[in-house]
Amino acid sequence: MSSASASQAPLLNTPEVADQVGVLLVSSNEGLRQDLASRLQSSRWTIQEATSGAAALEKAQAGVVSVVLLDPALPDLKVDEFRHLLAEGHPDIEVIPVNSHTGQPILAAPLPDSMSFDLVREVERFGPFKLEMAASPLAAEFDQKSDQGLPGFIGSAPTVQRLCALARLVAPRETTVLITGESGTGKDVVARAVHELSLRRQKPYVVINCAAIPEALLEAELFGFVKGAFTGAVQSRIGRIHAAQGGTLFLDEIGDLPLGLQSKLLRFLEQGEVQRLGSTDTFRVDVRVVAATNANLKKLVQERGFREDLYYRLSVFPIELPPLRERMSDLLALTHAFLGKYCAHSVTLTPEAITILKQHTWPGNVREVRNVIERASILVGAGREIRPEHILI
Repeated sequence: MSSASASQAPLLNTPEVADQVGVLLVSSNEGLRQDLASRLQSSRWTIQEATSGAAALEKAQAGVVSVVLLDPALPDLKVDEFRHLLAEGHPDIEVIPVNSHTGQPILAAPLPDSMSFDLVREVERFGPFKLEMAASPLAAEFDQKSDQGLPGFIGSAPTVQRLCALARLVAPRETTVLITGESGTGKDVVARAVHELSLRRQKPYVVINCAAIPEALLEAELFGFVKGAFTGAVQSRIGRIHAAQGGTLFLDEIGDLPLGLQSKLLRFLEQGEVQRLGSTDTFRVDVRVVAATNANLKKLVQERGFREDLYYRLSVFPIELPPLRERMSDLLALTHAFLGKYCAHSVTLTPEAITILKQHTWPGNVREVRNVIERASILVGAGREIRPEHILI
């Protein structure tokens, strides 16, 4: 990029433009750009257009841009490449992928029940949210929930407070949630909490581990089957999706879902219908989906191991769980909580035992803490103190 363009970059943070939301429409499809521009006509923001990823990056560098409406079918860059390059220079710019045909946001955040969907609302939810935090109704709701925890989730570190606020914010809505994080960070606990805090809490909560069931059986488990659909199908049975009717379906380890089933899951998510193996009949199912994975789905998409359209459909509202090494201030709270669970009598930790716990890096995260404390509670027996010899790491 030219030095002249680069010199204009500070405009993005000047007070004179802080109240002006710049919207950049990025698509090689002129008709789509015109449609988006007509729907966004307002004095509240300026509208610019770009026909490629490179042109969009230049405009972001040279002008006032708060929100990018991005047609994923870029002629020159992959979406992840564009996001990475944009984030390097302008991390505050929000990118909203839009459907190449309809212009609807692919990652649309949920709206309150009192609001109907429109593109203007979507831009308002992303642009002013960062520029005018104090004036944002979502920000006010976020702040109200930021000091509240989640059922079963232990911790008070800043990163934990944030994820708890996000989970409480999305729980009452119908939005699909994608929970990411390393193994043992408590993704299943957050998923369960989202269900318990939702309007569906009195309905079924059905869990299926996509990595634990052989591929040959997983389709039948998810969608069900009719008698005679395959060898051993001696009677018809509904699938886990159907069993979650009215409630929440938790798809754990979604990154391990075989490619052959990803298209069928996507069809269910888009149409709300399931078809059992061996049958041509479809059943309408009302289910809220929460998915979790310890895999890097974006990388899997690039490696063609995970469908891009399914990824966008699942990650409407992502929640990332921090590893324990990034919230070590919660270690003793976790330790005491597990001691209370596994010890029938009052037990304390000696200073030497605490030192050992604090010096460990905990690659297994909260699950490893639980296992270590469970072993210690067995080894201490009827004793009242957990000493270093009881801490087996």
